[in-house]
Amino acid sequence: MSINVLRTAEGWWAVRGDRAVPVDTKAATTAELLADRAAVREAAASEAVGTPVADLVALSPVTTPCRVVAQMVNYRSHARDSGFTGDIPPAFFRKASGSVSGPDGSIVRPPHVKFLDYEVELGLVMGAPLPVGTVVEERDLPSYVAGLVITNDVSARDVQLTKTQFYESKSYPTFTPTGPHLALLEPDDFAHLLDLRLKLSVNGGLRQDRTLADMIVRPARALTLLARFQALDPGDLLLTGTPGGTALKAPPKAVEKIGALLPPAVKWKAFFKSQARNPHYLHQGDLVTATIATPDGRIDLGEQRTPVTDAN
Repeated sequence: MSINVLRTAEGWWAVRGDRAVPVDTKAATTAELLADRAAVREAAASEAVGTPVADLVALSPVTTPCRVVAQMVNYRSHARDSGFTGDIPPAFFRKASGSVSGPDGSIVRPPHVKFLDYEVELGLVMGAPLPVGTVVEERDLPSYVAGLVITNDVSARDVQLTKTQFYESKSYPTFTPTGPHLALLEPDDFAHLLDLRLKLSVNGGLRQDRTLADMIVRPARALTLLARFQALDPGDLLLTGTPGGTALKAPPKAVEKIGALLPPAVKWKAFFKSQARNPHYLHQGDLVTATIATPDGRIDLGEQRTPVTDAN
């Protein structure tokens, strides 16, 4: 069974129900903790009463700096929302590790961003080096992936679309809330990955709800494709795509064809005028909650609760 780990300013904790036991380790980084799995197992098996989890202030269990890589359009439902048809070529992009924040901290909207969007994603935390050229089969996943985390690939859509790039639009500070739990998996747990259900709500209203069975490129294949050009190390993070239900959706085909005939400045002005009527973008005071778990609770990454605030 997986072991859930929390990180606080005081150190690492093994979670057991509603209580947590400190891990006796000198690890300061996620990579160092993964090299000390024996200490995590000892804490999880301890008979100590522990501390109520509710009394702990969780930080991101993925420490930085690290590589943060993400998959683009990797759920069939998201592909439909985005207007894609036919085969979708696998694609990756990088996020700045400075965007990683804790599971309960605020998502801070920069002053120039008007269309702030959410994307709940399963994060894979690497436990071993992945050299360029590595081929990862399904049976090999436990050799490379140490654990799982909830992530939110927060996106400034007006920056993303007008500049036709992802790095800036998804890399502002607080744009990758991560945690609360780092679920350290045992080899048998990997057989249950497709049962994981991703859910995201805004102010209690459900926006995203899909299992990994909706994925287009699954983790082993994704790591193989990524390793064609990108090495990864222990503690690095791969975001594996988001389901449908984000605020941004492709316009109807007829509108899209008309837009293609317009000068770029006119096209974007019309598009964002229409988006201003979309109530699903995030605003100050919104509360985003996200969960990822299997129905039987065998793997449960906890609940992420991130309020939205505007930068001063």
